[in-house]
Amino acid sequence: MSTTQIGGVTVNTQANVYFDGKCVSHGITLADGTKKSVGVILPATLTFNTGAPEIMECVAGACEYKLPGSDVWVKSGVGERFSVPGNTRFEIRVSEGETAYHYICHFG
Repeated sequence: MSTTQIGGVTVNTQANVYFDGKCVSHGITLADGTKKSVGVILPATLTFNTGAPEIMECVAGACEYKLPGSDVWVKSGVGERFSVPGNTRFEIRVSEGETAYHYICHFG
């Protein structure tokens, strides 16, 4: 089951816009200080760098991702999550004609 709401948060109203608008997200901070981002990725193939480990949670649409050291694209849909190690990079793609990938990125 995917997350539909996150209560009790502070939202950074300045959007993070990456890859010429193919990815847009907003940072949020929970009451306990935990940071996350919520966003959307439009059809594209993108490479992201990570600082801290991340868990990507799909809340709408779908994507395929490829983790470091792998040549295999793995599909992730609504209610599914995948983990990305810190200090690395990963690829994510949303196919043309597909619904945009809506996500929550859990840092930590």
